[in-house]
Amino acid sequence: MRLFCILLCVLSWLGGCAGLMGQDPLRVNVAGLEPLQGEGMEMRFNVKLRVQNPNDAPVEFSGVSLQLDLNGQSFASGVSDQSGVVPRFGETVIVVPLTVPAFAAVRQAFAFAGSAQAGDIPYEIRGRLAGGIGGGTRFVDRGKLSLPTGGLLGP
Repeated sequence: MRLFCILLCVLSWLGGCAGLMGQDPLRVNVAGLEPLQGEGMEMRFNVKLRVQNPNDAPVEFSGVSLQLDLNGQSFASGVSDQSGVVPRFGETVIVVPLTVPAFAAVRQAFAFAGSAQAGDIPYEIRGRLAGGIGGGTRFVDRGKLSLPTGGLLGP
């Protein structure tokens, strides 16, 4: 038990040191979306994430988890066991399949239909690249999706 406590303290100290070394956060942006075959009433699609590493050390990962919110509400989530390396001062594209539950899609459709503003929809993507001593690297990307204003929501 004592050895476990010492090991836990050392790992916590190492994780704290990594944060003090001036590491910049990873930059993550949505690079694309591809539809997938869903089951039942759910929707599925692949999200392509462009991950940029602005640091002098490569970032190894062995899994990805992702949560997508639209209009401040949970919309889709997904995981992938993809592994790889984001090179130092480099970038890579990671593909994560996301699932949109039927009720989330219906809720968002009603929100869009009842909204006076048909243009921009705020989104937030939160995720984690698993791996490394500290258990992984978390990331967030926020922005607005622009929907076409003519034809889809208008008469």
